[in-house]
Amino acid sequence: MALMTREVEDRIVELLVSEGLADSNVVFGLQQESLAENKSVLEELIKRKIVNHDMVARATASIIGVPYVELKNITLDQDILSLIPAEASSRVMAVPLGIKDGMLNVAVEDVTNVQATDYLASLVNMPIRVWMASERGIREMLDQSHGDFSSVNEAVKETTEDLVSRDEKDIKNIVQDSPISKALTTILSYAAKSKASDVHIEPLEKSLIIRCRIDGVLRKIMELPKTVAPALVSRIKILSNLKIDEHRVPQDGQFTVSVDGKEIDLRIATSPVTWGEQVVIRLLDKTGVSMEIEKMGMTGHALRDVLNGIKKPNGMILTSGPTGSGKSTTLYALIQQIKSEEINIVTLEDPVEYKMSGINQIQVNVDAGLTFASGLRSILRQDPDVVMVGEIRDSETASLAVQAALTGHLVFSTLHTNSAAGILPRLLDMGIEPFLLASTLNVVIGQRLVRRNTEKRETYKSSDLETRSINSIVGDLLPSSKEDVVEIGKDLGYDGLPIRNDDYYLLSRGIESKKDPGGYSGRTGLYETIVVDEDIQKTIVSRATASEIMTLAKEKGTITMRQDGVLKALSGITTIEEVNRVASDLS
Repeated sequence: MALMTREVEDRIVELLVSEGLADSNVVFGLQQESLAENKSVLEELIKRKIVNHDMVARATASIIGVPYVELKNITLDQDILSLIPAEASSRVMAVPLGIKDGMLNVAVEDVTNVQATDYLASLVNMPIRVWMASERGIREMLDQSHGDFSSVNEAVKETTEDLVSRDEKDIKNIVQDSPISKALTTILSYAAKSKASDVHIEPLEKSLIIRCRIDGVLRKIMELPKTVAPALVSRIKILSNLKIDEHRVPQDGQFTVSVDGKEIDLRIATSPVTWGEQVVIRLLDKTGVSMEIEKMGMTGHALRDVLNGIKKPNGMILTSGPTGSGKSTTLYALIQQIKSEEINIVTLEDPVEYKMSGINQIQVNVDAGLTFASGLRSILRQDPDVVMVGEIRDSETASLAVQAALTGHLVFSTLHTNSAAGILPRLLDMGIEPFLLASTLNVVIGQRLVRRNTEKRETYKSSDLETRSINSIVGDLLPSSKEDVVEIGKDLGYDGLPIRNDDYYLLSRGIESKKDPGGYSGRTGLYETIVVDEDIQKTIVSRATASEIMTLAKEKGTITMRQDGVLKALSGITTIEEVNRVASDLS
């Protein structure tokens, strides 16, 4: 934090209090301490996470009378960022924003440092106009400007020059040793370090967009000249053993890269689109995925239901949710939980996402006639104790899975439905007899994934609308007195649940940065489970609807995904906005 006089600091603190960003009683107490112990009130407010650096920087700009810029909200071209050398930017904590009216606009941490401003003006040989920015924002912008993608820009420039006057037949001969190989390596390295699940390479009319799906949300990371598209796509095809001269039909392939000593499997899917060929790369990094069901966000009733279900020697455990909701990872975690030298576990997957020792994993190969149905028939002749089928897609696979459960096997699988209760009518639609379902199902799971708050968080009071929504969804579950907090929290699987309140709740949100857009980092699961007991079995036999089944399950203690999400928000794990984004279609 920049040095400032006591008078300026006092005015900043007054502004923070007047805007409701800091409590006046807390500030008064800190002011008394500062007089006795010679402490900075602002530094104490930041240390105690009452305010953050961005709030202080904005207030400082207002007091001093200079414009403020939120660097996390803007993206600058490399040409602009390179106007000031990296060493000079880091030394005086300054980032160039652009040139206007013959002046270089620069974001700085300390706008009162006249010597630094004069130094920058002489360095760029033009007048400087300063803007106020937070130290964190400047550091993150410097990391971006002088970080991973500088090598991509160099490689793209070299590749573009190399491709001038080349036709398509020559591309295959130059991409093997072309600088584009370095560019691809840099992009994949960035994606792996950012824990991205997918990389999208998308051609537009005049450019090539690179996007990464991080924590379930796509983010644009760079835009390249359209001229590098053929070389970049060809390089990916060569590594994936695909036909580089085939542009009319989709192709699938795979290869492996090493990032920081870790092997990461890549699944490649190419497809012809309007302006060229789109490539989607799925990154499968086993080391970055928790295989412990508790660490994936399953707690309380749901965790107890599932752990009891997998202890049974036979029956079916099914998980449901949309694509990308973590169903396969849940199955891997459950398999990991029961894995033992005493049992034979066989899986049938498309594709085999994570290789696990001690498990016999089979890759579906439709072209060779190895489908889920035919593979399942084969598995049942291999003396399995536990069978995992990657997905139940058709009636034949569903029927075989039920038969396997009936004949003494424990069967795990997934379906694409919106909720746990939706699994049951879906299987009935596939032609499975109700009495067979009732006698084979142990537990069904519904799940979604939400982004987690960063470790650095700030608290705020819920709005009237949020308070009413929270009470309508989980009001009946929350403790009504201090005496109930520990017991109910233990039952539901959450620490620090608030007492039911009609006025407001204290909620948390992560501190946003370029590294963690939106204040989120990583994901956790929302879960709901239905134990198929005698009462649920009767509803299945009577062909009840999904809503009727869920109503009965809730009466028996099932916590819905939406309720699980709100409880996680009240515990500070995620936000109400994130829960609404993912589970707004759920009751």
